[in-house]
Amino acid sequence: MASITIRNLDDDVKRRLRVRAAEHGRSMEEEARDILRQVVGQPNTPRNLGQAIHARFAAVGGIDLPPTKRSAMRPAPDFE
Repeated sequence: MASITIRNLDDDVKRRLRVRAAEHGRSMEEEARDILRQVVGQPNTPRNLGQAIHARFAAVGGIDLPPTKRSAMRPAPDFE
């Protein structure tokens, strides 16, 4: 197993990590490992933009819009 050292960690971040670790009943080191596992442990499967938007707003539900009234297309311009 590899190990890392984190330098220049803000005191507030360290304090919050210590509190979070205590809330979960584990050491700060184990809490940091768990956070890193959650964030970078599993690669996300890429989604297309439509799927990402749908996932974001699926819980909100949808709305029904009336059909758009369309007129006939204009004729193409004649450049001659």
